[in-house]
Parts: sequence; C-alpha cells; structure tokens
Amino acid sequence: MSIEKELQKRSDSKCELCSAANNLAPYTVEPKSGDHAEECAYLCDVCQSQINRTTEVDTNHWRCLNDSMWNTNPAVQVLAWRMLSRLKGEGWPQDLLDMLYLDESTASWARATDEGEDEADKIIHKDSNGATLEAGDSVVLIKDLNVKGANFTAKRGTAVRNISLVYDNAEQIEGKVNGQQIVILTKFVKK
Repeated sequence: MSIEKELQKRSDSKCELCSAANNLAPYTVEPKSGDHAEECAYLCDVCQSQINRTTEVDTNHWRCLNDSMWNTNPAVQVLAWRMLSRLKGEGWPQDLLDMLYLDESTASWARATDEGEDEADKIIHKDSNGATLEAGDSVVLIKDLNVKGANFTAKRGTAVRNISLVYDNAEQIEGKVNGQQIVILTKFVKK
C-alpha cells in the first residue's frame, strides 16, 4: 500500500490538523525522510502553506489544534506542538501547550527543528567564570568535592574531559572523575 493510501485510510480522507476534506496531500514532518506513513501527516493545502510560512500565520485557523493535538499519531502531535509553540505569544496556544503530553521520542522529534524555541527558553550552561560550556568540553574543578555514594573526594585541579550537559538543568554537567560518572555543579568548574 502506498504512503498516501495509508494516510487516507488513517485520516478518513480528512486533514489531520483542521479536518478539511479538499486538496489533501502527504506532508513529511522534518527531519524525518517521509519513507514511512508514521513520518508523515495528511494535510490540506492551507495547513501546509501555513506551516511553511514563518510570518503572517492565520492564528484563527490554528484553533483547530484544540482537537487535533489529541491525535494518536506522533507526526500529527509534533506538528501540533510546533504550531502551538510558534503561536504561544497569542495566549490561548500556551494553555493548550500546557495540556499537551508528548512521550520522550516524540518530544525530541518536535524539538529537532528548534521550532518555537525562544532564546530565553534555551538552557545555557556556564562555568564559574561565565564561559559557555558545550558538550565534549574539558573543565577543571575549582574546589574539592565530596562525591556522594562513591566514597571519594574529587580534588581541586582535577581535569574532567568530554563532559555532557544535563539537558534540563543549566547548573549541572556530567563527567568522569576517578572512573566514576558523576554530576557536577557548573559553579565548581572552569573551562
């Protein structure tokens, strides 16, 4: 069965976002390839043009997301999240975003294009001197740290190479000290 036929069957030949019945076509949800129906949504030409346009979006058209955000298909959930994020300055989309639940893999797919990400919302890890930390950096401890559960003290001056950033907390990084993977507060390291 072709992808379009699968999408027609899944959507009952209606736009999966606004339920329109005319001018429908498969829409590949980035950054997926569109090789499988699960990576696509069946959308009308109005929804597709609005998604591809970053300015002059018809806010009232997207009130349909109040219903379609509950669709069980991850591709539709991703599009709903991205459009709600883009429109959250309007007020009502933020309420819907607060209700929308995405599992971990769907949430990472939704965030893959940085849609709806404000610079203020991005988590930036900074060391004790205010330098921005990136994954893979090497840092040096500026204080002796008692490592809970490992029964040793990480000494001041110890180099921690190839750090990883704790994605949801700007004050924490992870790295190996004495062969142990530990969480370190950014205020105790310098680049």
